[in-house]
Amino acid sequence: MAETNWHIEGEYFETCNCDFLCPCISSNLQAKPTHGGCKAALAFHVTKGHHGATALDGLSFVVAAQTPGAMIDGNWTVGLIVDERASDAQRDALTEIASGKAGGPMAVLAPLIGDFAGVISKPIHIERDGLKRTVSVPGTLEEGVVGLPTMADPAQPIVIDNTAHPANTRLALAKATHSHLHAFGIDWDDDSGRNNGHFASFSWQSD
Repeated sequence: MAETNWHIEGEYFETCNCDFLCPCISSNLQAKPTHGGCKAALAFHVTKGHHGATALDGLSFVVAAQTPGAMIDGNWTVGLIVDERASDAQRDALTEIASGKAGGPMAVLAPLIGDFAGVISKPIHIERDGLKRTVSVPGTLEEGVVGLPTMADPAQPIVIDNTAHPANTRLALAKATHSHLHAFGIDWDDDSGRNNGHFASFSWQSD
């Protein structure tokens, strides 16, 4: 399955528990997170995609992660939430892609994962409104971000470029409005409005 030709594209956003601006981005994962360890949830919506003959259009998935220290030091705990509308074949395909087993950008991070905590199927509802993004996975995840507008055009976000991020090298800067994650042994609740967020388009494909 790892050699199957695949491609997915769409939009992603995330929140993490670091204070804005997350030091992991500017340090290429080497800095210690603001609060010692990292907790993050990355939500992806596939607008167009396939894994071999399996169509993935319109499906969503979330990568939840926790690290005990600097991200570069590894020992990550990672779990995957897959759209409950996915068939068995679609679920398997998204798992291969999101875990890095199918190659692509997530494969670069795979050596840092110490515990792949599993895959669960849930309803995933993602909303986009201007610079705002939210995702709801009932009983599991509620998170949102709002982008930082540029002075020149308040409808556009300030961006950071040439990052070592799997979603995109160019990320919008955003602040988390809320983060509530309870899954895979990760428990995280924050409504401070001080935490970090990003959003971007993404386009991944097999190596």
